[in-house]
Formats: sequence, structure tokens, C-alpha cells
Amino acid sequence: MPLRFATSTPLLLLIDMQQAVDDPSWGPRNHPQAERVCAELLAAWRGRGLPLIHIRHDSAEPRSTYRPGQPGHAFKPETLPLSGETVIGKQTNSAFIGTGLEALLRERGWRELVVAGVSTSNSVETTARMAGNLGFNVWLAEDGCFTFDKVDWQGRLRRAEEVHAMSLANLDGEYCRVCRSEAILAELGNIPARA
Repeated sequence: MPLRFATSTPLLLLIDMQQAVDDPSWGPRNHPQAERVCAELLAAWRGRGLPLIHIRHDSAEPRSTYRPGQPGHAFKPETLPLSGETVIGKQTNSAFIGTGLEALLRERGWRELVVAGVSTSNSVETTARMAGNLGFNVWLAEDGCFTFDKVDWQGRLRRAEEVHAMSLANLDGEYCRVCRSEAILAELGNIPARA
């Protein structure tokens, strides 16, 4: 079934695209092209004058690579917000908790979201789940997200690709629709550019 946006103003929500995840402590990851994909999505949204929001993780944990004041708190250069673009800080794994995100989306009438960012199995999954539960129409760019190797509760190492796939399986069809960035960009081409 082809992707069809329900509105003419889908909003791009880029989650935690910060240098924190470049720290070796995170371990092996999947989708090394995710930054490029996010940059392509961002350029397409900017080019059409469509709404976009950057979510920034402002960790309160002293040892977090996402803690303000640490080099990792900075945005990745590929997805650096431009002057005037909305940046919303969060301290939990959901972009909706303790932030004004939901109120802003409802106030502006933005009810359709395209989500990308990091990590698939944490803030991306949590935010997409909550957005779906709040009644937003959500698309998740599978190749614009990535995650890391993780040891499961039984002590078995799960590779990043497997962790990523399971997160997407949890989400697709219930909280959002998972798709590739090519499909998103193709459908975006059917939306006239805004002034």
C-alpha cells in the first residue's frame, strides 16, 4: 500500500540527533547512513517550508553523554538546527513528557508526524508510541533511525539490527506506520511548497 499523507502539513520530528551517540561507550550500532537520511529529510522539509521540530535530550544524569555542558550535547552537524527552527529539550525518553510538544502540535493543528532519529529502541520508540496513543498520525522513517547492540534480560547479546527490527515490529501498524525514507520523500513531492 503506497504511503499517503493525510494532511498537507506533515511535521518532521527529529529526535536526539546529538553527538552524544558517537561516544564509543554506546557500542556497535546499525544504519550508518541514518545521519545522511535525516539530513535528506530535513533538507526536503526545509525546501518545502513544512513544519519541523528538533528534539534535544538534556540529560540530568551526571555520567550521561547527553548532559548539557558536555561535547555530546551538541547537535550532529548533518542535522544542526537553523536559526528560527524549533528546538524542544526533554529529560525523559519521551518527547511528550515534561515538554510543550503536545500543546504546540495541537495549537498549530499539526496532527501528522514523520519521526526519525535515535535511538530506535529508546526515545524514538517511546515517542512514536505516545504520539500514536495521543491520536497523532505517525510515520517512522526506518532508515533514518538507528540503535545499538543490547544485552537482553536473559543475558544474551542482541545485535543492533535485531534490536532495531524488534522495536519497529512493536510499533508498526499499532502506533505508527514504518516505512523507508524514499517513500516519505516521494509522497512529500505531492505536497506543494509553502511560501
